[in-house]
Amino acid sequence: MTYFSLIFELMNLYDLFVKPYETYTYLQIFLEASGALFGILSVYFSIKKNIWVYPTGIVSTIIYVYILFNFGLLGDCMINLYYTAMSIYGWVLWSKNSKDQIHVEVSWATKKEWIFASILFIISTVAVTLLYYYKPFIDNHFSFDGANLGLQHLDWANWLDVMITSIFLVGMWLMAKQRIDNWFFWIVGDLVCIPNVNL
Repeated sequence: MTYFSLIFELMNLYDLFVKPYETYTYLQIFLEASGALFGILSVYFSIKKNIWVYPTGIVSTIIYVYILFNFGLLGDCMINLYYTAMSIYGWVLWSKNSKDQIHVEVSWATKKEWIFASILFIISTVAVTLLYYYKPFIDNHFSFDGANLGLQHLDWANWLDVMITSIFLVGMWLMAKQRIDNWFFWIVGDLVCIPNVNL
């Protein structure tokens, strides 16, 4: 590696890991790092089919609810509130269905659950679209004065966000129900998120 390529790589690392946090307080950095750490632990415990997927997930989502609310990202804040509620629901279900109170057996979703998942996807899509419809009202500090309601302000990334949100909401529900199919939704949602990275 040449001297110039090393400097270039260090600049890329700086832009990736330092620059976004220049205006953050130490508390904000600590909270975001903690939320990410507990989120990673939650995924690890999910892979292991271990009930600790939920306590670690709850800590992560509650931290992100606080962070997102303070940054005014109400849609993402609401999603994390939903994740918190579904984690509590999943924790209760896993506790009931676990013989050793730690591990649980998972299975494929039934036809009835797929129908419910489809309905949940449609309802989620409508709900998030409505949230975007009222976004000018929300951005205007919950005042209709001068707020131009509608969907005309949405670009392709916003519509992608509507779809991604619905995909993840269904994935979370299937995970709480201990269905293997939840991984399809998490993977597809993550793949769809890739174009949004630089937005």
